[in-house]
Amino acid sequence: MTRSKDDWYEITADPAHISREREKARKLRKTQWWLTKLNQGLCHYCGQKFAPKELTMDHVVPLARGGASTQGNIVPACKDCNAKKKLTTPAEELLKKL
Repeated sequence: MTRSKDDWYEITADPAHISREREKARKLRKTQWWLTKLNQGLCHYCGQKFAPKELTMDHVVPLARGGASTQGNIVPACKDCNAKKKLTTPAEELLKKL
């Protein structure tokens, strides 16, 4: 895998944290709140409309960076945006644009 000089991430979460939060995310996937988000069909990042099955659950602050599986940290994202975001945080995304 080729990495650029800007492709670095500080990993702060321990495996137990990630495991707990993934379990919480699995439970959130079954809630009416998440189903409503999916049915709206909007990618949080690019704003384009997608079929619900084309959207993924994304943690705005990644679990590996200490994020949590809460409604305030989970958004629907298209597969392209989710893959492009990787482990970055919103602040890092803003800094990339400068």
